[in-house]
This record gives sequence, structure tokens and C-alpha cells, in this order.
Amino acid sequence: MTLKNKVAIVGVGESDIGKVPHLSGLGLNAQASKRALDDAGLKPSDIDGLLTAYSFTEPYTMLGSSLCEYMGMRPRMCTSMVAGGASPGIMLRHAAQAIASGTAETVLVCAGENRVTGLGREAAIAVLTNVGHPQFEKPYGGSIPGFYAMVARRHMLEYGTTRAQLSAVAVNTRTHALLHPNAQMKTPLTAEQVQASKPIADPLRMLDCCIVSDAAGAFVVTSAERALDMRQKPAYLLGIGEMHTHEHVMCAPDLTKFGAIESGRTAYAMAGLKPSDIDVAQLYDCFTIVPIIELEELGFVQPGEGGAFFEGGHARIGGRLPVNTNGGMLSHAHAGAAGAILGIVEVVRQLRGGLGERQVQGAEVGLVHNEGGILSSHCTMILSNSKG
Repeated sequence: MTLKNKVAIVGVGESDIGKVPHLSGLGLNAQASKRALDDAGLKPSDIDGLLTAYSFTEPYTMLGSSLCEYMGMRPRMCTSMVAGGASPGIMLRHAAQAIASGTAETVLVCAGENRVTGLGREAAIAVLTNVGHPQFEKPYGGSIPGFYAMVARRHMLEYGTTRAQLSAVAVNTRTHALLHPNAQMKTPLTAEQVQASKPIADPLRMLDCCIVSDAAGAFVVTSAERALDMRQKPAYLLGIGEMHTHEHVMCAPDLTKFGAIESGRTAYAMAGLKPSDIDVAQLYDCFTIVPIIELEELGFVQPGEGGAFFEGGHARIGGRLPVNTNGGMLSHAHAGAAGAILGIVEVVRQLRGGLGERQVQGAEVGLVHNEGGILSSHCTMILSNSKG
């Protein structure tokens, strides 16, 4: 079933970001959700579908039901999803399918948690290291940065990607974050500072790794017809694709080719568009190597050319394809699935226009790519400010 032009995002919101000690993870989700509802001109009672992600900081097994209780919502559809950073995109797809099938009319999607103030340093380190196949990876001390470092090292070997090109990704996102009023990182960054930062897992250094935040994001989805009556200009869903290739990196079919190829192909086909039709992109960037790979897999450049694209300044606002205009997870915010959902929020805002220095001029079509695990689960979304 095609979902092209069936639904639109009509409200977006993000919580306070950084260290937010006065809000729990549930409170951050509620704050972002309330802001998304206000943006759309809706009340909690208008929501008949709720989709949430997961949380490492909250004690609630049924996070979605707890949020409903917290906000006074009584939806006909409610569930929580665990697909890592790919969860927000997949939740958008489920929301669109529910609306297209008549299961729900207006769906609220949210994700986030208080990773800084609610988790603590020791627990955060445990999350990063408590990964990998229980028999064949975990006993050997693997970690999330270590697994992504393996991917980066392989890409460098096969394509000649350089440390300077990885650093250019971090500088690109920081430059954009300085233009965003709610971004966590507010100091300029140079490639030399990235390369001189603390080693984490060779070749990745501290500033090659995403930040940790208290943060949440939310958006409201409804039918394309009802969207015309909402407060804000709709962002129509033109295409969406999903692909899952593995869970453990030892089972990945390749260390330089992942599921974004297939998810992107599905999204482009549904939208009836090609990479050259995209005006702005939000690419998952938990580590600097990731958006380089996604840029290649989604067809914006040839394999091996992603690093040079960033190093050449082509991903800047005003460049050939502005990437991560809110600062991404490297400089804007990242907390569980929050970084991915904030990419969706940013593309919707870019398609509406009026962002001042951060605005991509003439932005009409935007692409968002979410990934979860160790490049395991992928979801590609194409949105537009008009029906394609």
C-alpha cells in the first residue's frame, strides 16, 4: 500500500535540551508533546493514537500508557517501539498506516529521555558497553563506539576516507547548531579540535561521538485532508521505506554497505523522486562516519565520496545539499531515540520556512534517515510542503 500523500505532519515540538534536572524522562516527553500539540492547535483529547519509543531511565514497562495517564489522553491506539534510533521513522510509518486504514485519525509520536540527569555516568557507560552478541561479542569487551569504529576503519581502508573528512562532519553540524536557539552545543568547533580530542575507539575521538542530553521530541500526524484545517502548513509524507539487515555487527552482511540502500530505494520509489530532488537532509549522526555512509547509500554521492562531500563544505546551509541543519546528534541533542525524532522536527520546520540564518532557501522536499543498532535498522522518509 502506498502512503504517498495520505498523511501529513501538522505539529512539531521539542523539549528543553541539555541538563534539565527538574524534568523526568516522562516529563520531557510530555513537554515536547504539549509543544507539538500547541503547534498544531490541538488538545490532548484530540489525540486518538499514541506511539512512543523506549527509555533507559524510566521505571515504566508500558511507557506509552504511562504517558497517556500523565497527559490525560485516552487513545484508541497506543504502543511503545524498540528499534533503536530507527524507532521514530518506523513510528511515522505505523502512524501513517493507522490513519490510512481508519484505525486512528490523529496520532501523536514522541521519543526522548533524561540521559544526563536521570542515568548518571556509570549507568551511561554500562549502556554503551552492555551490547553485542552475548556469546560471541560481549565477552570480548565490545562497545557501541568500538563497533562503529570498526565500520569507520573499514570505510577508510576501502575508500580512503580520512580523519580530516570525519572531522569535517563534526564541524558541519556544530556550525549549524550555532544557528539553532535550542541546540545544546554553543561554542564554535574546528577540525583541529576534533582531531585533538580524547581518543575513544580508533579512529573515533570524543568529538566524533554524539553528545548526551536530556531531550525529547514529538510530532503530530493526521490525514492529508484534515491537515488543511490545522494551524500550521502541513508537511506531507511522500515516501517512506524500512530495512533491517542484522542485530549484531558480527552478522552484518558488510561493514561498508547497510540497509539504507534498500530503505532509500523504497522511499524514493513511493515518492516518485530521486536524490537530486531533495533540498535538505537530516541524516542520523551518532558518529561522524555514519552520515558519510548514509550520504552514499541514499544516492547523493557515489560510494567513497561522502567524506569529500563534507570536507568540501557541500553539506553546509547554502551548499549543494544542506545536512543536519539543526546540528544533529553531534551538536544539537541526543537521548535515546530523541536525536532521530528531532531530525524529523527539523525537516518539518525547514519545509515551513522562516528560520532566519538556518533556513535552507527554497526548501520544498526534505529527507530524513533514521538508523538503529549498529547500522542495523533503517528508515528513510521523504516529506514535502506540497503534495508531490
